[in-house]
Amino acid sequence: MAENIARVFADAVATDPTRPLLTWYDDATGERTELSGATLANWVAKTANLLVDELAVGPDDRAGVLLPPHWQTAAVLLGCWSAGLTVAEAPGPVEVLFAAADRVDEAPAWPANERYALALAPFAMPLREVPPGFVDYVVEVRTHGDHFTPVPTGGPAERELLTRARTRAAEFGLDAGDRVLVDAARYADPVDWLLAPLTANATVVLCGNLDESRLENRQQSEKTTKTLP
Repeated sequence: MAENIARVFADAVATDPTRPLLTWYDDATGERTELSGATLANWVAKTANLLVDELAVGPDDRAGVLLPPHWQTAAVLLGCWSAGLTVAEAPGPVEVLFAAADRVDEAPAWPANERYALALAPFAMPLREVPPGFVDYVVEVRTHGDHFTPVPTGGPAERELLTRARTRAAEFGLDAGDRVLVDAARYADPVDWLLAPLTANATVVLCGNLDESRLENRQQSEKTTKTLP
């Protein structure tokens, strides 16, 4: 059993790199973004390379992630874990901070050497205006390599996250091959919307600003097998 998040992710991708591993909907904007395992792995590799090559961070370093459930959040988190970083759960000093554009005012509680802002816009469009003291994540990450060799072992924090994720997967009744619909507003913890499905080798349909009137049609069109309660 893998005790490293990067290994869990790699195993999920290896099952079929072409299958839709994470599909994102935003019912407020009409966005639908589908990422195969191979495509998400590409974003994860670019993020990890950004951290290691540009920022020279790695194991024993900490990242702050002030981002909601979103496909770009998955890339940031998995990139951090691939590079061996600990994702901090409480405010405090970190080596690097990733923040949604509407949360950059929280940055003073997360002193960081480097700070990246994310628009979380459809089609991974860049920010119209980059906040002072920040760099646009989607602009910077695209310049980095498509392949990355993850840190081989995870620390105690990762093992705890995976234990929690497996517990939640069991509570949700997730099985290998499931396609799971998740209401992002109800499940903000990445243990629930990202890691639990990955540990079960399930795929995710993550819905932001979910319009309940579209739920049944979405379950049918995406051929979901489970919906988180």
